[in-house]
Amino acid sequence: MTVSTPSIGVLALQGDVAEHMRALRAAGARPSLVRRPEELDAVDGLAIPGGESTTMWKLAEIFGMAEPLRRRISEGMPIFGSCAGMIMLATQVVDPSCGQQTFGAINMTVRRNAFGRQVDSFETDVSVRGLTGPPYHAVFIRAPWVEQAGDDVEVLATDPGGHRIVAVRQGAALATAFHPELTSDPRIDRLFVDMVREWS
Repeated sequence: MTVSTPSIGVLALQGDVAEHMRALRAAGARPSLVRRPEELDAVDGLAIPGGESTTMWKLAEIFGMAEPLRRRISEGMPIFGSCAGMIMLATQVVDPSCGQQTFGAINMTVRRNAFGRQVDSFETDVSVRGLTGPPYHAVFIRAPWVEQAGDDVEVLATDPGGHRIVAVRQGAALATAFHPELTSDPRIDRLFVDMVREWS
């Protein structure tokens, strides 16, 4: 049975929370803020926003969210991470901050701040597998990239040079190195909303 308007939470510990709420609403979901385990249990899927991955992990532990998140992910809950969220979903991080852990939802190794510092932020068009229409105009801010993806990971997009992986999917988990929530293009969020409908 599919859910026509799925309930999708936004992990509201740090980062582009309001922007994700807006983008998910525009894509046909009922978004809600998730800070506590009981709020996590009430949603069909979850988005982890762009922000600062080290801070997010520390706050996830402080708010008692780390283990409940791991449990829901292991149970198959659809999850989407953009930028910092991509780092949080990796199985491994190159040069992690002290004590930084991840949720391991996608079999990939991610490099933090791979495209450079804040001043090196940029926008560019990328072709994303599964999206119809023109290339996606992607916003990269202190963005990671996928250094290595497992055989079971579907590569959805690379940078314009084709050298770096910037969007992936594995089962019910989706991740982008860029920030769909900072654009007016709803196609990435619609892709995730459709994933939640399928898995629900």
